[in-house]
Amino acid sequence: MVSDMTAQAPTADGIASAVKRAAPRGLPPVEKWNPPFCGDLDMRIARDGTWFYLGTPIGRRPLVKLFSSILKREGDQYFLVTPVEKVGIVVDDAPFVAIDFSVDEAADQQVLTFTTHVDDEVIASAKHPIRVVRDPETGEPSPYILVRRNLEALIDRKSFYRLVELGETHDVEGTDWFGIWSSGEFFPFVPAAELQ
Repeated sequence: MVSDMTAQAPTADGIASAVKRAAPRGLPPVEKWNPPFCGDLDMRIARDGTWFYLGTPIGRRPLVKLFSSILKREGDQYFLVTPVEKVGIVVDDAPFVAIDFSVDEAADQQVLTFTTHVDDEVIASAKHPIRVVRDPETGEPSPYILVRRNLEALIDRKSFYRLVELGETHDVEGTDWFGIWSSGEFFPFVPAAELQ
């Protein structure tokens, strides 16, 4: 009985094979897949974006990109999803890390395009907002951008410093906030009064 259960337990290689068969090109439609939960997989995404399987970093970048394409978030839980199985994984903070961004001017508006460590590109906009969470004890900011569905990228420190250099003060519902503009949207970082 135990050997039967072990034989059916999901593995990283088995999940990768299933995804390649189900969605050979582009992002798989994980929002349409609702397979049964098959248990947890010993897989973790660290805060710096490193993926671990069985406690060892996954060094094959194409495999990491493949797994990142089948991530699904339900509440505070993260899963890898194929058409036939759903397995739980651990995400220390956000599943992606935004490692760079470019600044363009379009129709007299600043447009910020972020690139993640798995080569996603996302334009900060009303559809892909930037938010900043501050540590209640230290006040240290953690900035995020929505990448797809309800999956976010932590904006890395060097990129956040660059954003701060582009920042300005803007009135938000009667309070001055320091933040950044992109695609005609203002994303507040911190009340301007706290910067003085």
